Amino acid sequence: MTAPSILPSGSTPLEKALEQVIAAALDIPAPIRNVWSPDQCPIELLPWLAWGLSLDNWSSDWSEAIKRERVRKAIPIARQKGTAASVRSVVQSFGGSVAIREWWQQEPRGIPHTFELLLNLEQAGAPASAAFVDQVIAEVSRAKPVRSHFTFTQGITARGGIGLVARARPALLARLSCAAPAA
Repeated sequence: MTAPSILPSGSTPLEKALEQVIAAALDIPAPIRNVWSPDQCPIELLPWLAWGLSLDNWSSDWSEAIKRERVRKAIPIARQKGTAASVRSVVQSFGGSVAIREWWQQEPRGIPHTFELLLNLEQAGAPASAAFVDQVIAEVSRAKPVRSHFTFTQGITARGGIGLVARARPALLARLSCAAPAA
């Protein structure tokens, strides 16, 4: 299908042919909505989307799921920055859960403006390396209230099970009979 011409009526056939070639070459789909969607954005453009949403930190070592989750939660985390909810959101975007006990919740009461952070990373398919945990701690430090300090404890999720194993061994059974000798 040829595009309607915008050339004047006195154009040469060469000019008309060039217009059609250029129109076909520039007919590039521009899925703008997909580029701004964390779920549909092509993976090679995801760092640019993160930059556009002012994500503080980015690592090419993260899995695709973590990258998409970090971009997905960039705006809610920025809105809540400086709260316990933002710390929880940051940790959840890395695929983990967190227990936070602030100074006034501790028994005995802790030092004001401190909190304890129990981090449980459940990273799918890969162990939580020291570098990965350092990245999570750095993001928590960016999301926490500036005046607050925290102590960090890392937890682990383990699952166990009990299995039943049975083994059979064939055996021959022979009945022995004893008779008392006749006297």
